[in-house]
Amino acid sequence: MGRAFVFGDGIDTDALAPGRLMAQPLAELAKGCLESVDPGFAASVRPGDVVVAGRAFGVGSSREQAAAALKFLGVSAVLATSFARIFYRNAINLGLPAIVFPHAGEITTGDQVTVDAHAGRVINATTGKTYEVAPLPRRLLDMIDDGGLVPHLRRRFAAGSR
Repeated sequence: MGRAFVFGDGIDTDALAPGRLMAQPLAELAKGCLESVDPGFAASVRPGDVVVAGRAFGVGSSREQAAAALKFLGVSAVLATSFARIFYRNAINLGLPAIVFPHAGEITTGDQVTVDAHAGRVINATTGKTYEVAPLPRRLLDMIDDGGLVPHLRRRFAAGSR
């Protein structure tokens, strides 16, 4: 369970990973995550917190650092009405659940939210409401559970499966 940080539509990769910080190590880059829409986000987000947003989350350039910054800061999942395809893939590849959540407008910043990607369930403990969403495919859940694509492949190759 974590606190919800709610954002609107069109949160782009430059807001998530500001271009001026792209040459910096991830720890420095992450300090600028979402500063253009919530200057206190990076300093106040804690492990387990959840980002909730509207349409086209992660639109813009293909920078993998956008998802990496969220994961580095401890965000446990991103719930959005829709995702830019490249952000979605980058998030999953890094082990960050990105879940299409048509009820984003019903979550308020600060709500206590639990995300169960395996069951396709989001619980807002603050309001007591439970939402059923399309669960992620098993192969993507396995990748997330393993910590992302690279650890997943390492595990599979070590086990002798392809």
